[in-house]
Amino acid sequence: MPFVLGEVTMVFNHDIFPLLHFQNPSFFIEEFKTYVDQACRAAEEFVNIYYETMDKRRRALTRLYLDKATLIWNGNVVTGLEALANFFDMLPSSEFQVNMLDCQPVHEQATQAQTTVLVVTSGTVKFDGNKQHYFNQNFLLTAQTTANNTVWKIASDCFRFQDWAAI
Repeated sequence: MPFVLGEVTMVFNHDIFPLLHFQNPSFFIEEFKTYVDQACRAAEEFVNIYYETMDKRRRALTRLYLDKATLIWNGNVVTGLEALANFFDMLPSSEFQVNMLDCQPVHEQATQAQTTVLVVTSGTVKFDGNKQHYFNQNFLLTAQTTANNTVWKIASDCFRFQDWAAI
């Protein structure tokens, strides 16, 4: 099944979603490993799309979010597509560099059987070419299934600067 995010299609095997409870432990381990590997490949593609869109086509960024998605940006809460669009428009131009990516599927019991992947990134960003800041960002991606395909959207996004404080 394709992984659709905005205008880009990614391959993601939904035969493994949702994760089933297997009686054979070795089978479960292999299936879970495949499940995690697929989630991580999808997360890597998502991160490339997200930060390229943030840097080069910011007006298109809200297409990656659910209608009622929440962004927490350095403690400031932004909810809904219109508010997200206004917030992103206010940000100066950016140059993101992702140095770390981690991901994991979120167990169906924690998400009411909604297929969800947690994506964690950190790296550096410059706004308007100014001083470089370290950042950490966490996304919850959820699968929105239609009759034709599965579209992945951001349900939650938490961004934080991680600059070191002088002590």
